[in-house]
Amino acid sequence: MARALITGATAGIGNAFARELAARGHDLVLVARDLPRLDAVAEELQQVHGVDVEVMQADLSVREQVLAVAERLEDTAAPVDMLVNNAGFGLHASLLDETKLDLHERALDVMCLAMLILGGAAARAMKARGHGRIINVASTSGAIFTGNYSAIKAWARTWSTGLALELRGTGVTVTALLPGWVRTEFHERAGIKAHSLPDVVWIDADVLVKQCLADVARGRIESVPTLKWKIALFIADHGPRGFIRWFSRKLSASRRKQ
Repeated sequence: MARALITGATAGIGNAFARELAARGHDLVLVARDLPRLDAVAEELQQVHGVDVEVMQADLSVREQVLAVAERLEDTAAPVDMLVNNAGFGLHASLLDETKLDLHERALDVMCLAMLILGGAAARAMKARGHGRIINVASTSGAIFTGNYSAIKAWARTWSTGLALELRGTGVTVTALLPGWVRTEFHERAGIKAHSLPDVVWIDADVLVKQCLADVARGRIESVPTLKWKIALFIADHGPRGFIRWFSRKLSASRRKQ
């Protein structure tokens, strides 16, 4: 792969992808809202790994800015060979709180609509060239029922699989990444109480990314990191619905903001 475009690249899983791909010699296009942080990450990766790093400041809740990133994905002069559709944020607002409607709308824009637009743009360009890789960051939360966040990630998982099937035989693969609890700033920024969780549930972001890229190389439609989360997802997908609903209710209560 010559060049990868990563959304939400300045922190968390997106930043782990940026560091790992730069270490492997990929040139990068990094997309995020915070331009000073983008510039700092780009400078570091260029100095450490000697790769070319392009930055794009974009708020993926704004349609015009999403379309600008989509245009970059379809640029034939400097083609993108891998898209990491990662941008997102924690969303654990009550479904009954009318004051959170704008937040729910923004979440749908960033984690559903932007993913669809950018995935479609990358898929068209990659299909025309006969090769490419698309990674869509979903979540194991999509298999349970923790409010709108679960609904959004269930959509991402289903849409990603649909795109993978549509592109079968074209030389372009699509992989949905389904992480569990990953050690990043994600939960703190979302105000989620996660400090009481046992160490066994956590995954290191660098391990997550390495395992995902191995699954991408194998052409897998879904990537679930570590055996413990493979087992957890199997139970969520195939376990008794009553138990999954009970577990989801308990987990939602534990994630309430302080």
